[in-house]
Amino acid sequence: MRVFVVGGTGFVGRALVPLLLERGHTPLVLSRKPMDLPPGAVWLQGDITREVPDLRGAEAAIYLAGIIREGPQTFRAVHVEGVRNLVEGMRRAGVGRLLHMSALGARRGTGSRYYETKAEGEEVVRQSGLSWTIFRPSLIFGPGDEFFGRVLKNLVCGPLPFVPLIGDGRFPFRPVYVGDVALAFVEALERGVLGTYDLVGPREYTFRELLERVMETVGRKKPFLPIPLALMDLLVPLMSLLPFAPLTKDQYVMLKGGNTAPLSPEVLALVPRPTPLEEVLPGYLRC
Repeated sequence: MRVFVVGGTGFVGRALVPLLLERGHTPLVLSRKPMDLPPGAVWLQGDITREVPDLRGAEAAIYLAGIIREGPQTFRAVHVEGVRNLVEGMRRAGVGRLLHMSALGARRGTGSRYYETKAEGEEVVRQSGLSWTIFRPSLIFGPGDEFFGRVLKNLVCGPLPFVPLIGDGRFPFRPVYVGDVALAFVEALERGVLGTYDLVGPREYTFRELLERVMETVGRKKPFLPIPLALMDLLVPLMSLLPFAPLTKDQYVMLKGGNTAPLSPEVLALVPRPTPLEEVLPGYLRC
């Protein structure tokens, strides 16, 4: 199957594209600049946030594009306008099958622009008239991830003699391995699975427990210093003004809300053995 992939050069895309090739599919990978792709993948130049892509010859499309913090690109451009452009391109080319990556917790009224624009993107997909599948992953871990490889690692490996802990650290999370996310997409594509599914890993952790796992992995032992939420509520908006803020306002809202859901039988049918966090972190986390 010739599969048009938006976001194929990103974190999840780097796991998905090789798996598509392994299963005999041809990924047509859209990106603004030429990228090194595995043999067999086809590079297509374009900017999904600015133009309607040409999907002639494709049989299905996968939308993985997403950003966790705004810069030159905005949440709205990537999470909403890009989805609209892809849907329009699919209609013009007669491509009827779309798989979309949203986020666990995506909904209106959260105070997080990330979640709210992801929810808008879901609405575009549901109203498209296409045959669609929406996956909502929790925190995704694996080599090159943002949350474990940057945010938590910096808290643990930084110069402070303690690890800052937001509130009591009891916010729940159920992180999912990037390879399992890619597998869910490919299995759903091949089986024709439709609907909306939460993608989570095999175990739930509190935020404090995740920090403890990172400390164990990198061989650091520091005491926690709890920071009251009332103080964090004042500090985070100020930190967000910095060019390289350690924690953005959106990330803070998402952390306080936690990010977990039950592991459903439908997801287990696609990913029979979800990968534990402890199997993967030691392979890429270092101070």
